[in-house]
Amino acid sequence: MACQNGYAEQYRGLGTDELSARVRELARERNAVILAHNYQVPEIQDVADYVGDSLGLSRQAATTEADVILFCGVHFMAETAAILSPDRTVLLPDLEAGCSLAATITANDLRRWKAEYPGAVVVSYVNTTAEVKALSDYCCTSGNAEAIINSIPEDCEILFLPDMFLGAYLERKTGRKMHIWMGECHVHAGIDPADIGEMRVQNPDSDFLIHPECGCVTQTMYRLGEGDIASNGQETKILSTEGMVRHAQSSPRRRFVVATETGILHRLRKEAPGKEFIAASPGAVCQFMKRITLPKALWALENLEHRITVPADVAAQARGAIDRMVAIA
Repeated sequence: MACQNGYAEQYRGLGTDELSARVRELARERNAVILAHNYQVPEIQDVADYVGDSLGLSRQAATTEADVILFCGVHFMAETAAILSPDRTVLLPDLEAGCSLAATITANDLRRWKAEYPGAVVVSYVNTTAEVKALSDYCCTSGNAEAIINSIPEDCEILFLPDMFLGAYLERKTGRKMHIWMGECHVHAGIDPADIGEMRVQNPDSDFLIHPECGCVTQTMYRLGEGDIASNGQETKILSTEGMVRHAQSSPRRRFVVATETGILHRLRKEAPGKEFIAASPGAVCQFMKRITLPKALWALENLEHRITVPADVAAQARGAIDRMVAIA
C-alpha cells in the first residue's frame, strides 16, 4: 500500500484540472460515487457527484447503486455510509479526518448517562461515532433535528447529545426541556456574538445566515425574540447548511453574511450566482474537513483505501437510529 506521506511526490507536477480528470476517470472505472460534504475544499466539491450536508449524504449513501463510495468528509460520516450500505466499499481518503464534536462523548459516557435517566429517549446528533449511534434511539442532523424532537411524545424524557448549542437552540425552538450533553464543535463554538454584531453593522443590507451549532446561537435566538437583530430590514435565519443554500437561492437579497464553517461559501456562490456571500468569521475553518485533497482522493481510488467498516453487531444496533434520521424530513 502506498504511503500517505508520499502524496506530494507521487502526484508532483499534476495541476488541479489533471488531478480532477484522473479522479473522475478512475471513479468511472471503479463504479464509484464521490460524496462530498459542504465544508470540503472547493476542488473536492467540484469533482464530487453529490455535495451536501450529513442528512443528504446519508440519503445518497443509502440509495446508491455504485460499488464504491468515496466519502470526502470526516470519519463518522464514512461510518454512517458503511452502516447504510454494508455491501458497498466505503473509502475515506484520510483516516485523520476526525471531528472535535464527535470526540466529546464515548459509548461508555453515554451508557453512564443513560443509567441516570432510565427510560429516556436518546437523540444523537449525527456527529457521533457508530458506537454512540448504536446506543441511541434517534440520530438527527441540524436539518431535521426540530422535526425529530417534535415527533417524540411530550411525556418522554429526552437526552440530547453531544452539541450543547444545537440542544439549547432546539429547546427554545420546540419548547421541550431536554437533558443536554455539554459538547461543542470547536469551529462553531468560536463564532461569537461579537462577530455577528460587527458584521451586522458593516453589512446593513445583508441577510444573516447562522448555523444552529454556533456558540452565538442561543444569544441570537434571544435577540431575535426581542426584535433586536431583525431591525433595519435585516433578516437573521438560523439554518442548516442545506437551508442556507435554499434560502440564498430564493431570497431577493443580493448579499448574505454566513456564520458557519467557511467551506459552504463555495457551494453558495456556485448555486446562487450573482449574489455575494461573506464569512461572519473568516477563521471558522475545520482542519479535519480540509484534510481531504485531490491527491488523497486519487490515492484512495487507486488503492481502494482506507476502507471504513463497522462491526456487524454495532451496525445492526445503529441502523435503527440512522434509518429514523433518514426517514424524517
